[in-house]
Amino acid sequence: MLMKKLHVVLLTLGVVFLIYMVWTIGIRELWHQLTSLGWGLIPLILIEGLADLAHTMGWRYCLSGPHRSLPLVVLFCIRMAGFAFNYLTPTASLGGEVTKAALLASNHRGPEAASGVLIGKLCFAFAHLLFVVVGSMTILWHVKLPRALWVGMLVSSALLTGGMVAFLLIQMHGKLGAVVRWLVAHKLGGRLLQWAAQDITEVDEVLKLFYRTRPWDLPLGACWHLLGYSLGIFQTWFFFNLLNQGASLAVAASAWVLSLWFDLLTFAVPLRVGTLEGGRIVAFKAIGYDAILGMTYGVALRLGELFWAGFGLVSYGLLSRAGHLRGA
Repeated sequence: MLMKKLHVVLLTLGVVFLIYMVWTIGIRELWHQLTSLGWGLIPLILIEGLADLAHTMGWRYCLSGPHRSLPLVVLFCIRMAGFAFNYLTPTASLGGEVTKAALLASNHRGPEAASGVLIGKLCFAFAHLLFVVVGSMTILWHVKLPRALWVGMLVSSALLTGGMVAFLLIQMHGKLGAVVRWLVAHKLGGRLLQWAAQDITEVDEVLKLFYRTRPWDLPLGACWHLLGYSLGIFQTWFFFNLLNQGASLAVAASAWVLSLWFDLLTFAVPLRVGTLEGGRIVAFKAIGYDAILGMTYGVALRLGELFWAGFGLVSYGLLSRAGHLRGA
C-alpha cells in the first residue's frame, strides 16, 4: 500500500515536471524540432530494438536449465513483454519481472524461471552501473555540473552499488528465503507459508548452483548488456546529425553516459515521466547544447520506448496464447 502511494506521488510529480518543461520550452518549438527528424525517427527506434536484442543475449547467460536453449526470438519477445509491463504499469518494475517469469514457466515449469529473472535483473543493473562509472571516469571529467549535483549523484550511485552487492551475496548464498524459512521453523504463517518456503528454497538452490558452477556467465552476460548500452552512443550521434549539429562520437558519448546516469538514479519513477526528458535536458546543457535539443531527444526516445512497449504487449498476447494452447 505504501509503495503504491509512493508511485502515485512520483508519477504525479513527474507529470507536473514534464508539463512545466514543455511549457517552458514551448510546444511549437518542440514540435518543429520533432518534425525536423522526419523519417530519421525510424532508425532511432530500430537502434533501440538492436540494443534490446543485445540485452536479450545478455539475459540468456543468466538463464538455467531448458530456458537457456529457447530460441532467441522467443526470449526477445518474453523480455519485451516484461518491458511493456514495467513501462506501462505502476508496478515498481516488478510487474514485468513477474511477467517474464510466468512466460518462462509456461515453456518449462520450475524454479529456473524465477532464478533466471532474478539473476538477469541483477546483471542488467550491474552493467548499467558499470557503464556509467567507467564512462564517467573516461569522458565526463570535462563536463561542468553543479557541485551539489555531482555529490548527490555520487552518493546515490554508492548506495545503489551497496544494494547490488548485497543482492548478489544473498543470491550466491541462497538466502533469498531465509526469513520465510525462519518463520516456518518457528511454526508461524501456517500451511500457505510452508508452501511458499518450499518454492523459494528450490529457487535458492538453483541460484547457488548457478554461481557455483557457472562463475563466468554473469560477467559474460554483463558484457552483452554493455554492448546494448554502447549502442546508445551511436543513437545519440545519429540524432545530433539528423538535426545538423555535427557532434562527434565523443560528444555523443558524453551526452549518453550522463543521461544513463540520471536514468539509473531515477529508476523508481513510473514510466520515467519527466525524468527521461529532464535527464536529457541536463545532459545536453552540460555539454553546451540548448534545452530544446535535449527535450527533443527525450521525446524521440520516449516514442521509441512506446513503440517497443507496444511490441511487447503484442508479444505477451501471442506468447500467452501459445502457452495456453500447449497447456491444453
